[in-house]
Amino acid sequence: MSHVRTGAERLAGDPDLLGGGRIGLVTNPTGVLPDLTPTATALLAAGVPLTTLFGPEHGIRGTAQAGFSEDSGQDPATGLPVLNTYGRHGAALDALVASSGVDTLVFDIADVGTRFYTFVWTMHDLMASAARLGLRFAVLDRPNPLGGTRAEGPLLDPSCASFVGRAAIPIRHGLTMGELALLFNESIGADLTVITAEGWRRRMRFAATGLPWIMPSVNMPTPETALAYPGTGLFEGTTASEGRGTTRPFELVGAPWLDGRFAVELNRLGLPGVRFRDTWFTPAYNKHAGTAVHGVQLHVHDPEAFRPVLTGVSMLHLFRSQHPGEFVWTAADLTGTDTRSGRHFVDLLWGSTSLRERLDAGEDPRDLCPSPCHPESWLNGGKLLYP
Repeated sequence: MSHVRTGAERLAGDPDLLGGGRIGLVTNPTGVLPDLTPTATALLAAGVPLTTLFGPEHGIRGTAQAGFSEDSGQDPATGLPVLNTYGRHGAALDALVASSGVDTLVFDIADVGTRFYTFVWTMHDLMASAARLGLRFAVLDRPNPLGGTRAEGPLLDPSCASFVGRAAIPIRHGLTMGELALLFNESIGADLTVITAEGWRRRMRFAATGLPWIMPSVNMPTPETALAYPGTGLFEGTTASEGRGTTRPFELVGAPWLDGRFAVELNRLGLPGVRFRDTWFTPAYNKHAGTAVHGVQLHVHDPEAFRPVLTGVSMLHLFRSQHPGEFVWTAADLTGTDTRSGRHFVDLLWGSTSLRERLDAGEDPRDLCPSPCHPESWLNGGKLLYP
């Protein structure tokens, strides 16, 4: 099977696609060619004048947990300086980028197709810095691992903007990073280039791309994790475990006070493309670490029919209905937001207060999840790069 040619592979084969000047590469472990050569190594071998590497959340090596990054320092593989962008925006991010002396920022990080995954907003914020500093910005595009024919979930309300959502896109957005960059650039106005991924079609799921799956973060081990994440990721805004600290994060959900009714009632809902297995698990870290947790494992048997956002909302509704006394929303602390503001993390994840308010009122919020649509439906004329 032939593979999709990513923007990184294309640039390594033809450095003239980018032009000269001092280049800074924004990357992490997903920044590799199909033969697993790191993008930085490949570009240096091709004569691209890389001078600096920039790391996002989880770090350039991917060792840090959610909400953390790695320290700035030196990359042992290339000898290049590494600057940590996580936790910086606006003037602080501008100062960091300016200190590198680069003329162009090149972005090569794989996304997982979900609005509240922070790599999208690292790109957004660095594009804005590039525009303010008069630098060029290039995106080395990669496929969306969830495919590109479906979008799900509400558009972000500006009142809930944060580092897990800065612009009005759905939870499952259906775009590539390059397409998102073009959308963001309508308001940012950066000197933007997108080096497209050749051979990708919107209907393709990740297995069809022929590309290796590289864990984009410590709790995103497989493409199946990424498929569940737009829905079960909402449990990050509660005291229930979303499976962090296990080998199946976002496919395992539970709490010490749950009982076997949860799996039974979920299966009775007949949610499309998924079945639920009653199970126990003990997280090694994060919520309920070292405690036996009763819950469910999602088994997606039909990825085409599966609706992750509807599934996650249905799980939250049933969870709260069965155990209203134990169900607690958590503060917005994983995004650098001041917990004293009173904001709830689930509002930032969902993109508005509507989900939490409906659940707290004892209402069924599933009508907040209309049928999936093609990305063209919410882009309103925005540019799609792939058929």
